[in-house]
Amino acid sequence: MKDLLKNVLVGIILSVLVISCKSSQSAVAQKPLAKHVILIGSDGFGAYAFENAKLPHLRKMMADGTYSLQARSVLPSSSAVNWASMIMGSGPELHGYTEWGSKTPELPSRILGKGNIYPTVFSLVDEQMPSAKKGVSYTWGGIGYLFEKDMVDLDFNGRTDEETIEKAMDFHLENKSTLTFIHLTHPDNEGHEIGHGTPEYYTAIEKVDAQVGEILASVKKAGMMDDTIIIFTSDHGGIGKGHGGKTLAEVEIPWIIYGTNILAKGKLNSSIVTYDTAATIAYALGLKMPDFWRGKPVLEAFSN
Repeated sequence: MKDLLKNVLVGIILSVLVISCKSSQSAVAQKPLAKHVILIGSDGFGAYAFENAKLPHLRKMMADGTYSLQARSVLPSSSAVNWASMIMGSGPELHGYTEWGSKTPELPSRILGKGNIYPTVFSLVDEQMPSAKKGVSYTWGGIGYLFEKDMVDLDFNGRTDEETIEKAMDFHLENKSTLTFIHLTHPDNEGHEIGHGTPEYYTAIEKVDAQVGEILASVKKAGMMDDTIIIFTSDHGGIGKGHGGKTLAEVEIPWIIYGTNILAKGKLNSSIVTYDTAATIAYALGLKMPDFWRGKPVLEAFSN
């Protein structure tokens, strides 16, 4: 009888521990770990480029923050499907955008939010932080089909990356934006027109690095860096003049996170998929994530 009671008691304790562990795994940060998040996405920036390119500003983010050069896109490794996944916290099997130029889901979205699309991280901010400012500034027009336009305070399609960055930073610094997404069209243009891994491609890569340096300098000059997390990533890499395939050169993307409450630990061990970006942003802002998202925050990056 004593052994039976002992076994029952042990079973109850283990059940409580399992429930507790599951709760802690699904819990959001108890409080925001940053007041501001800037997501910089560089189109067609393959992780392989770090082998040869001169990237002082991105490497500084990697050294003072943490990173992976083995993060992966979803398949197909092309644009719209991956930009959607990045901000929607799920892959194409749920959000339904399946092609490089998707403007509407080819596969019906499993969930439709208030914006009548699969809910993005912007919808989380809109619902849980209604007074927060948020914006999207992008050079490739295809981005404009992938977020809830009525839920952001900036929706700007620039003609050039320079114009896109200028508009984004003016908005971000003036409004002390909670979440700003900056999409850059380079080096994808060079990848398609001239080829991945060409001198022209690397020149474009290095220009992106310089622009990231300008963004960092602007945030620091405004005195906001102590409250800011910056994530740099991409939608896909490429081979030849194309993308969309299943090679590591096409699928592996850089994923760099830097700023307040981010460990200066260098290389991450975590396996990262692009939809983990939205979950990581939500975690950093202390937001509750929907259970239908498939992404998970990259907790290894955080100091807490």
